[in-house]
Amino acid sequence: MAAKWAQKTVVIPAQRRGCHLITPKILKEIEGDLSGFKCGLAHLFLQHTSASLTINENYDSDVQADTETFLNRIVPEGRSAPWKHTLEGTPPLVIARGGFSGLFPESSPAAYQFAISTGLPGVILHCDLQLSSDAKGFCRSGIRLDKSTLIEDIFPNRDKTYKFGPEDVHAWFSVDFTEAELLNVTVKQTIYSRPSTFDGVMPMYRLEDVAGLGPDGIWVNVEYNSFYKEHKISTEDFLLALPKDFPITYISSPDISFLKSIGGKLKGNTKLILRSLWENATEPTLLKSYGDIMKDLSIIKPFASGILVPRHFIWPTNKDEYLLPSTSLVKDAHALGLEVYAAGFANDIFTSYNYSYDPAAEYLQFIDNPDFSVDGVLTDFTPTASGAIACLAHTKGNGLLPIAKPLLATEDGERPLIITHNGASGVFSGCTDLAYQQAVRDGADILDCSVRMSKDGVAFCLGSADLTTSTTAATTFMAKVVTVSEIQNKSGIFSFDLSWSEIQTLKPELNGPYAQAGLKRNPAAKNAGKFLSLPEFLDFAKTSNVSGVLIEIEDAPYLATRGLGVVDAISSALVNASYDKESHQQRVLIQSDDSSVLSVFKKFPKFERVFVIDPVISDASKPSIDEIKEFAHTVMVSRGALVRAHGFFLTGFNDMLVGKIHDANLTLHVGVLKNEFMNIGFDYFADPMVEIVTYYMGLVCDGIVTEFPATAAAYFRSPCSDLTKNMSYSILAANPGGLEKMVPLGALPPALPPAPVLEPADVIDPPLPPVAVSSPPESTPKGDDDASGASSNAANCLLVAGIAALLYLSSH
Repeated sequence: MAAKWAQKTVVIPAQRRGCHLITPKILKEIEGDLSGFKCGLAHLFLQHTSASLTINENYDSDVQADTETFLNRIVPEGRSAPWKHTLEGTPPLVIARGGFSGLFPESSPAAYQFAISTGLPGVILHCDLQLSSDAKGFCRSGIRLDKSTLIEDIFPNRDKTYKFGPEDVHAWFSVDFTEAELLNVTVKQTIYSRPSTFDGVMPMYRLEDVAGLGPDGIWVNVEYNSFYKEHKISTEDFLLALPKDFPITYISSPDISFLKSIGGKLKGNTKLILRSLWENATEPTLLKSYGDIMKDLSIIKPFASGILVPRHFIWPTNKDEYLLPSTSLVKDAHALGLEVYAAGFANDIFTSYNYSYDPAAEYLQFIDNPDFSVDGVLTDFTPTASGAIACLAHTKGNGLLPIAKPLLATEDGERPLIITHNGASGVFSGCTDLAYQQAVRDGADILDCSVRMSKDGVAFCLGSADLTTSTTAATTFMAKVVTVSEIQNKSGIFSFDLSWSEIQTLKPELNGPYAQAGLKRNPAAKNAGKFLSLPEFLDFAKTSNVSGVLIEIEDAPYLATRGLGVVDAISSALVNASYDKESHQQRVLIQSDDSSVLSVFKKFPKFERVFVIDPVISDASKPSIDEIKEFAHTVMVSRGALVRAHGFFLTGFNDMLVGKIHDANLTLHVGVLKNEFMNIGFDYFADPMVEIVTYYMGLVCDGIVTEFPATAAAYFRSPCSDLTKNMSYSILAANPGGLEKMVPLGALPPALPPAPVLEPADVIDPPLPPVAVSSPPESTPKGDDDASGASSNAANCLLVAGIAALLYLSSH
């Protein structure tokens, strides 16, 4: 009998790191091929360089768990993974500058306590040492107390003038006050983007108070040793007189003579670190610039264990704030046996456009690149640095956690969908080819297209029907400025008043929501990319590895009066691209705030229908939920509908609304998420990843709509996103109300009234009007007899607004 053989390629869906049972999947795929065989040899070949096949007894599920436990021990990940690029092969240190100073006034009791409770085990508390007139040590940065305390309110006539180099500085100084006096002084926030509600609440903290918290280590920075010498106060004597069990593990200073002097007298394992100031600043002992000293590290080794440098010494940026290649500083220092610590990390300070306002991405640049890792980071935001080290480092090659099954609630071991908002519109102009390409690279599951219609009936993707918001239309088609009250309450240039060929002449324009505050988005790509028609978008999505597409439909009733059938155009495009066929692997989500639009798509049983509840609501009545179930599978709500806030502090979760939606077997999407810290409440610690975790763990949302899909994907690649794992440290959801309870009475503005409850009348829309046979005249401002004049006036209004914006930017 002649030999028989069969060959089949089986695609295994992406899985998280771990052990996975694939026997049922293999058997199902090759079932038909096996029918012709009674006996034979099966050869399985895994075409993957970082995965393996094993054959195990699997009667007991513990076998799979035990195998995974064994593999995790011999090949650890996250914080337990080997750190081959730090000097000692241990994880980088998290050094909390003044405690959790990104949230509380630096060096305050709450700042230090929160640094310990939110940071990695072993977090080091940083203290900028200041001495009182009776030589008692306090923790406070800078030399001027009036910058970071309310001392001038308590001692209004005790200010003095001292010389610092060539400058006379007039202020309040610690050397002019006793310990007893300084203990009556309260502290305040020094950075305006941080909450000022804790000002005047907490006292100045002494070094001994910090030690009393029981930290694993304290880092003392001595910045002004020569100033205290001039006042006959010895920093050396103060430090050397501390008890032997005092937990000082590091002493840093920009003064080489101080480090050399105290180094010969210190006992124990305290490490001495040379703190570098800016490149052009002069070190007082060698009279060389710190930039020159960093080029000759051999002179540091005899008296110090390492260096503490501004982060741009390691990763510099060009004049446009994009990263340049890294310097060799870390490698050079490690070659000499010197540790390297990087300073200046803060979530709410812009550093480089390369990081897309994701602070975790910046930490990873310093601790998880192929060439080196710093030995520690000095940060104002302890939990973000801790999460980068414990959860995100060494995970770039990981697969994402599996997504929940379609139309089913997310369970343990699963994650919500990562849905784009106009593609990766935080990096490139929304709805362009570049934004969609970036979203695929960043790990998005669902690509979205908000469908607009041109005057000649071409459906295309754009975030708004008003072209002035994201294109250069205002420079070319000012005569087309009109007001369409059915669309928005301000003037604009609308897509349905221009032909597709005219729209294709426009350039995209990337405008971030906080650009006027200085938080621009990727200005090098401000006008890059091209707009896609709906068929072009679908063709791109089909050839990518995303799980599906989301098609959003707005303004369908108005477009019908203009002779533009957006629903029919979308239906035809999806059918032509075979998205309606059951055999098509990608999901299709149809999203609209119009119940009649979604009802039309019931004829496509494969499509998932998403109902948008646009205004913020506090609750939804049962009849309204029952109505939604008639035409939708999923509800999309705004962030404010799920998380209540008061003065940028979170006050509570809307668990009741989430429960009602899930109890009705509806899935829940939330958005839109943006990375800029100005968009994020204080309880999220200016960290967009904490907000993602909150919607995932705290509220169990089934889809997250974001303009920065890379941030969400980075989290869901990390072991900390897997709720079935028992991690020693993890990125936690926000705790609403936790910070608000600490705010003094009367420090917050009056609370807003509760949002309305969703009722059936808010859900049900009238039937869609028939599409007009011929288009009515183009929209014009009121006053047909002087339409051209009205258009000119509207154009002038836009021009004046543009000039005003330019004046604002130039004045800032």
